[in-house]
Amino acid sequence: MQDSKLVYSTDTGRISESKTPQARSVSKDGVVRITRETKGRKGKGVSIVTGLGMDETALKALCTELKKKCGCGGAVKEGTIEVQTDDRDKLKTLLEGKGFTVKLAGG
Repeated sequence: MQDSKLVYSTDTGRISESKTPQARSVSKDGVVRITRETKGRKGKGVSIVTGLGMDETALKALCTELKKKCGCGGAVKEGTIEVQTDDRDKLKTLLEGKGFTVKLAGG
């Protein structure tokens, strides 16, 4: 057998392999939201940026820029950017400078 990874279904026959699309965080109203989260982080605050609607490479580039400007760490997880800072106002001004409409969500 040439291709040993074939998958068959009794209903439709051969099922082609499809790549799952990358997770994206897209807001319905086009607004980028910055929330603060401490849950599961031993009281340390993390700002989470959602609703950007960019592909993963663009998110990583934006995350790197935000981390450099804020002087902190961070990561891209499941289509959102996590920045290890409580300074949401600084993140808001940086994102507004990029042309995004930004709201501070949560307390």
